[in-house]
Amino acid sequence: MKRRDFSLTLGAALTGTVLFDSSALAQGKSPEAGTDYQVLAKPAMVEAPAGKIEVVEFFGYFCPHCSHFEPTFEAWRKRVPKDVAVRRVPVAFNDAAVPQQRLFYSLEAMGLVERLHATVFAAIHVEKIDLTRGDAIADWVAKQGVDKTKFLEHYNSFNTNTKVTRATQLQSAYRIEGVPTVGVAGRFWAQGGPDRALQVTDFLIALVRSGK
Repeated sequence: MKRRDFSLTLGAALTGTVLFDSSALAQGKSPEAGTDYQVLAKPAMVEAPAGKIEVVEFFGYFCPHCSHFEPTFEAWRKRVPKDVAVRRVPVAFNDAAVPQQRLFYSLEAMGLVERLHATVFAAIHVEKIDLTRGDAIADWVAKQGVDKTKFLEHYNSFNTNTKVTRATQLQSAYRIEGVPTVGVAGRFWAQGGPDRALQVTDFLIALVRSGK
């Protein structure tokens, strides 16, 4: 979902249409900078340890195409090589999305992302539950069998505040204008529909691994 043209982007995501000309890849040609991926003018900071290639999925629980992308990304994440470190970063294009950033980081702190990440998407986009406010989020999480008091401790914690700030900084460093977007090694981000973006991501990982 971009900051603007929501309906156009949603239509593309649901029909599998990519937002760039993918004919080069279809013909077996290598992905090209400026067409299939973007190169950051200034590298972004990475958290992966030395020897690891960091891949960042920028997403928003509010975003219908992030929900659409999630099963594809999760299947890809589970089969990445050992030298690849994958993390998710929730974005906020305005203050209204901050509660959902806090939701993700609270689930992460409690070790509940594997269990509830996809469930959050389903609640918002399938069940049409309003999870835009902290109180509604806490009530919903409690219904999932999570201790509400402990959840709120994380939700309102200094650690969560710090992670939200860092997420916003990384979003700016990558110049994220729409989600889902996949960033690689603090240097690139891939373009395209779900499958295509991950094909380009694989190419970029190989490019980083080669030292180029």
